[in-house]
Amino acid sequence: MDLRSLLESYKEGRISIEDAEKELRLDYVDSIGDDVLFDRARELRKGIPEVVYALSKTPEAVARIASSRKGLTLISKANACHLEAVKEAVPEAIIRYDCGMAIIGRMPETNRGKIGIITAGTSDIPIAKEAQIMAEAMGVECVIEYDVGVAGIHRVITPMHRMIEEDVDAIVVAAGMEGALPTVITSLSPVPVIGVPVSSGYGMGGKGEAALMSMLQSCSPGLTVVNIDNGIGAGSTAALISISGRRR
Repeated sequence: MDLRSLLESYKEGRISIEDAEKELRLDYVDSIGDDVLFDRARELRKGIPEVVYALSKTPEAVARIASSRKGLTLISKANACHLEAVKEAVPEAIIRYDCGMAIIGRMPETNRGKIGIITAGTSDIPIAKEAQIMAEAMGVECVIEYDVGVAGIHRVITPMHRMIEEDVDAIVVAAGMEGALPTVITSLSPVPVIGVPVSSGYGMGGKGEAALMSMLQSCSPGLTVVNIDNGIGAGSTAALISISGRRR
C-alpha cells in the first residue's frame, strides 16, 4: 500500500487511525540474517512492491526471504527449484507462477492507471510478462499485443490503433534480434515508450547487445531504454508514469 492509498483507506474508514499510524511508523529497514536488508517502506513511499531477484540466489535463500515477508512479494527470474522451495517455506501462501515470475500474495485491483505492452516476437513474451506483472502489482491495467515485429511492418498498425483508443499513458516494447520495433512504435506513439532489449537472437549480439545498442541509437524522440531483459524496470517505470499522470 502506497502513501496515497493508506491515507485514502483511513479517510474512507477502512483502517483505523492506530493502524495508519503503525504503517507510518514502520522501521525503514528490516534485516533477515546477516546478508539481507529489506526496505520496508518502499511500497509505502513509491508504490512499488518488494521484488526478489532469484537468478543468482539459491532456492534456500529465496525461500528464507519469501517466508519472512508479509503482503505481496514478487520473485523475478525464478525457476522450478526456487518455486518449490518457496512453496515448502510458505505453504499457506497464495502463489502464482508465470514466465519466471512468482507472485506471493494477492494482487491489487488494476484501477490506478493503464499502460500498453507490445512484443516484437513470441520469444519476447517472458520479459513482457515480467513487465506486465510488475505493473499490475502496482495497480495498473495492461493492454497487451504480441508478435508485431518489423518483419511484417503492417502488423504494427492495428495494435497502435488499440493503444491510442485505450488511452494508455505509456507503452513498454520488448524486442530482441536487432531491436527495431521500439523506434517504430515511438514514431507513432503520442505517449512515452520504454524499450526493453531481449536476449533472443543468434550470432553477433545474440544475447541482447545488438538490440540494446540499436535502441540506444534510436533517432525517434520519446524512447527510453532499460537494460537487457529488465522487464521489472520497464513495468515499474511505465506504471509510475501512468499513476503520476492520472493523479493530476
